[in-house]
Amino acid sequence: MRIAVTGSIATDHLMTFPGRFGEQLLADKLDKVSVSFLVDGLEIRRGGVAANIAFGLGCLGLRPLLVGSVGSDFSDYRAWLEEHGVDTSELRESQTLHTARFVCTTDADLNQIASFYPGAMNEDAYLDLAALAGDVDLVLIGAGNPAAMIRLTGQCRARQIPFANDTSQQLATFDGDQIRDLVAGAAYLFCNDYEASLIEHKTGWSDAELTAQVGVRVTTLGSAGARVDRPGQEPVLVGPVKDVSPADPTGAGDAFRAGFLAAVAWGLSLERAAQLGNLVAVHALETTGPQEYRLDPPGLISRCALSYGQAAADELAVHLS
Repeated sequence: MRIAVTGSIATDHLMTFPGRFGEQLLADKLDKVSVSFLVDGLEIRRGGVAANIAFGLGCLGLRPLLVGSVGSDFSDYRAWLEEHGVDTSELRESQTLHTARFVCTTDADLNQIASFYPGAMNEDAYLDLAALAGDVDLVLIGAGNPAAMIRLTGQCRARQIPFANDTSQQLATFDGDQIRDLVAGAAYLFCNDYEASLIEHKTGWSDAELTAQVGVRVTTLGSAGARVDRPGQEPVLVGPVKDVSPADPTGAGDAFRAGFLAAVAWGLSLERAAQLGNLVAVHALETTGPQEYRLDPPGLISRCALSYGQAAADELAVHLS
């Protein structure tokens, strides 16, 4: 099963300021702010929804196709993804814009001042999936340029390419009609429980009506695990992974999607898919940075046995080994 992944591709530039922003900002001068903070830490992390998901799939032994727009500054990031099993041959390189970038400074009180530069992601509207028809089995429409998400969904329908919907962070951008257009007919719908409620609120669909719009509806429940629904069938409820030591939640949802889709690609049940999704998500959760975790097959299998039983571990072991 070949999976193409679309959505944001970006780098995060994260800095720490040892003082407090509030002590440097004057209430009566906020209309003329001119201030610089001397930071004592900088971390550059590879990120972006599409890149994070593709990274996870690659680490699990698949060869996902990453589709999106990047800048000429992407060479090191490209090499990293290729080293981890991601096919970057369909990336569109902008001639004028840099790769999308998130720049954030956090102070001692965990207040943040941040900027997001979409850069080359603005050119995702020019992407064309026509050449992928018959070459990929599934396209994941991840959060990215809103216009591109709508356009790519339409291309999938027109070319009869099965697609998964994962609006996540961009859900607030769309109105009810746009969400209906993005979701209806999706082979898979990924969201957390809050996003599911927001979709129902904006579209006017009930819980059952939303489930009826898609082939498989996957809802992540945080520390409670995950739920998988299909029209007319009993839900599949999967509990959380045991003995978790959280470090950074960034990218955990993307890691879940990678694990889930890898199990689907292997032909495993939806229960096993949700279990593997939880296991990969925990690896991201326990590591600082969305692409800094490592998946050690023996450790992953052992952890699966602890949380979900030996039968589940044995099934995953066939593919993880």
